[in-house]
Amino acid sequence: MKTRLLSAIALAVVLLASCSQGKDDQAEKIKALEEKIAAMEGTNLPVSADMAQTTTTADPSTLGSFQFSEVEYDFGTINEGKVVEKIFNFTNNGQAPLVISNITASCGCTSPDWTKAPVKPGETGFVKVVFNSAAKSGAQSPTVTIQANTNPTVTRLSLRGSVTAKSAGGAAATGPLKK
Repeated sequence: MKTRLLSAIALAVVLLASCSQGKDDQAEKIKALEEKIAAMEGTNLPVSADMAQTTTTADPSTLGSFQFSEVEYDFGTINEGKVVEKIFNFTNNGQAPLVISNITASCGCTSPDWTKAPVKPGETGFVKVVFNSAAKSGAQSPTVTIQANTNPTVTRLSLRGSVTAKSAGGAAATGPLKK
């Protein structure tokens, strides 16, 4: 898409610029431009050394390591509106203090809390996940995504279970009433 837009703009510039030049010169420029476009679209250009991205293996002495006793919690079947709270405890089995830089929840119904201070090797920390089932029903599987100085850098914890919808207090109208 970007290439076609660029091609159209370049062609328009060439045509406008060449109005004062001869037709042979214009045809040569158009042909050269078409060849360049065809080369850009039809081939995978080799990556030069200055464009290549290098990766290095992380030094284990700079990483923490999560050791959770569980990464998924089944809260069973609950009634709509109930709040479920689960604390996931972990031990840092790494060689460096474990630092949780961020935790995000999969939806607004879930809120995380965690150990904010670095967790030294051999020490424990926690990640608390609170799920509010208000306005939720059926199978639920909220997750939290943890970003930390670990390998891999992302770890996911999840809750799962089922929420039973509140029953209507009586025979409720399902549409507009006529008088």
